[in-house]
Amino acid sequence: MARFCYSLILYLLSPLIVFYLYGIRGKKNPAYRHHFAERFGLVATQGISPLLIHCASVGEVLAATPLIKQLQLKHPNLAITVTCNTPTGREQIINNFKNSVQALYLPLDFPLATARFLKRIKPQALCILETELWPNLMAQCHNRNIPVLVLNARLSAKSQQGYNKVKPLTNVIMSSITSLASHNQQDAQRFIELGLATEKVNVTGSIKFDIQPNTAQQDKVSRLKTQYNQQRFIWVAGSTHPIEHELILNVHQRLLKKVPDALLVIAPRHPEQFNNVADLLTDSALTFSRRSEDNYTTEQVLLADTLGELQCLYGMANVSYIGGSLIERGGHNPLEAAAFSVGALTGPHTYNFNHVYPELVALGGCKQVKNSDELYKQLCLYENEPELCKALGIQANKCLLHNQGAIARTISIINQYIKL
Repeated sequence: MARFCYSLILYLLSPLIVFYLYGIRGKKNPAYRHHFAERFGLVATQGISPLLIHCASVGEVLAATPLIKQLQLKHPNLAITVTCNTPTGREQIINNFKNSVQALYLPLDFPLATARFLKRIKPQALCILETELWPNLMAQCHNRNIPVLVLNARLSAKSQQGYNKVKPLTNVIMSSITSLASHNQQDAQRFIELGLATEKVNVTGSIKFDIQPNTAQQDKVSRLKTQYNQQRFIWVAGSTHPIEHELILNVHQRLLKKVPDALLVIAPRHPEQFNNVADLLTDSALTFSRRSEDNYTTEQVLLADTLGELQCLYGMANVSYIGGSLIERGGHNPLEAAAFSVGALTGPHTYNFNHVYPELVALGGCKQVKNSDELYKQLCLYENEPELCKALGIQANKCLLHNQGAIARTISIINQYIKL
């Protein structure tokens, strides 16, 4: 009954959902209108029996990339389909894997759409990254004897409260999970309290720690340092959001008064914000160039308006600022910078990465600031005392290395449910 009511509400809201995706989001970013039939399970490929891996958007795709590449290395004949919800996620899948995986949109969670999708794809198993728990998709997989594996699972206390408010639907979700790989014991316990059987829960750690820059990335960082003058003080503000953009640009204007040759690399979280940030820069007194045009000389700001480069841009920095944290967006992943021994600065709002930040801060690989004034002061400190800045990066990398190994543990779980 719970799933019936949920589905009925979805169908009643379907005109608004379609209008939002195709009309509102599609107007801001026309890519939302491409492959729109896939949102209803109308995919061209049929019956390839792949391993189906769902990543909500860019962050999950980046986190899953080392896992998927390891699966491809260990099982070269395994067909893999990677789904997402956003155009940026889809583009990231294509950039990272080219034609070695099939990239699709996950259909909206309408019963007929998910049924059509599963009938055409015929997956061996469904792997869901983190907490993209769609009741109809999961229940239909369970009914078709398709294992549902929730990987890199996290569940905050706030999210747990939300699931408790819709307990009948939560019961459907929990009963549909075949196996769950959790970040830590605390997250695992929250799933158990929601009704997931204890024997289905594994504590594997977070796969986001399993980052290892390859030779091509290291070579690219060396080129970037040469191109953007490694003698300058460079800070990268990655995954920034509206309101936060303005705060970051203001901090850099203040920093330039003390450090006239400092360079800010600002990378908005969403591509539709690229031009908005360019407009902010045009209206300011700051000189800037676009990374996409690759014509940088000595400007004060580099607008990172490309996809798939953020980790390497972090790599050329003295220090990073991780966006979504000066405003209440919950923060983003600091480990891409840590992989290149670049320390992180973050605002107070980091609840999306509660499995990362406490240890990273405790080990001295990240400095948390309360506001933009404190961010400015920390930048001044690290510019003035480069050894402190270097130590921040070294400790960040130590934290990363100390927590690695989740990918191997996760693959051992997946191997139990795929036919090779």
